[in-house]
Amino acid sequence: MKVAIVHEWLVNYAGSERVLEQMIACFPDCDLYSVVDFIPTGERRFLQEKRSKSTFIQNLPFSSKWFRQYLALMPLAIEQLDVSSYDLVISSSHAVAKGVITGPDQLHICMCYSPIRYAWDLQHQYLKEAGLLSGLKSAVARWMLHKLRIWDARTANGVDEFIAISKFIARRIERVYRRRSEIIYPPVDIDGFELEIQKGDYYVTVSRMVPYKRIDLIVEAFAKMPERRLVVIGSGTERMAREWEASRNILFLGEQPFKAVRDYVSRAKAFIFAAEEDFGIAPLEAQACGTPVIAYGKGGSLETIAGSPENKGGRTGLFFPLQTVESLVEAVLEFEALSEPIRPEACRANAERFSTVRFREQFRSFVMAAFDRWQAKRESDANS
Repeated sequence: MKVAIVHEWLVNYAGSERVLEQMIACFPDCDLYSVVDFIPTGERRFLQEKRSKSTFIQNLPFSSKWFRQYLALMPLAIEQLDVSSYDLVISSSHAVAKGVITGPDQLHICMCYSPIRYAWDLQHQYLKEAGLLSGLKSAVARWMLHKLRIWDARTANGVDEFIAISKFIARRIERVYRRRSEIIYPPVDIDGFELEIQKGDYYVTVSRMVPYKRIDLIVEAFAKMPERRLVVIGSGTERMAREWEASRNILFLGEQPFKAVRDYVSRAKAFIFAAEEDFGIAPLEAQACGTPVIAYGKGGSLETIAGSPENKGGRTGLFFPLQTVESLVEAVLEFEALSEPIRPEACRANAERFSTVRFREQFRSFVMAAFDRWQAKRESDANS
């Protein structure tokens, strides 16, 4: 069985690349394809040192830094990748990877992190954050997203099986593509985090400083609670603005090495998470340390945090219902007033449900079963 994995773009080691790493581990002899590949030579261990076959966008001006500016060309680019010699094609997609062209004698399985967020239900949020609510640029962006939606919906027909990373994304896939999907939660490196029983007197959040992560909301909430300490780890476009607004009880550390991040998260009183995520690995890494999570009650967090006191394995956090400062403040006060403190052991046990070993077993089992069904159907068609 010849296997090709088509990934979106290779520029860093983030959430979808962690999934890709485990998919490659399941099929180590696979060939790799992507829109662009700018992973330095010394940082390709998670790819098993594989080099991907990339598209013409790789060679366009400034593509190493501004490749996202070529979004309008990506549907064309992904369709130029020739994967016709493979029995099994796995697309690792949150934008255009699933649009790779396959034939009737190939099985195409899509690991879908989400239909293109900024083209579908998050379009208006994207336009607002990009300052494209009016004017000529706004009109061009809206037209481009309109065409992207048409292409995205059409290319879903080329996928034989969808895998969703959460029930939340499964619902989005069904809404956008009218397709059912198998749910396989992404892998979390549980072994990289140790259970810490002793907690400090501060709260922590770790995130890229981009608008949808809602670090502004967290900072404003703790500014209203000056007697409570908050540690913010991460960098991004909003860091300077958030630091300027912060009060003295909030410490910004910027980008930190993994060991430092793990130390701060493991000793925190609780991890604060205000984004609406498709899945959300950071809250699970916190739970792996035995640290409870206070999270916005929408999206993937509802599937990875045990927010109910009736949970059989023990509560691992709680949710705030609205993405507002007041709602988060109330949640922090509720957390501190819990009659039964959340046990670190319960947090760790919950996180272990999402291990890399579990992912590999579920992913390979699903793919092989799908391949067997597909092969049996081919043989049946040939004999009929």
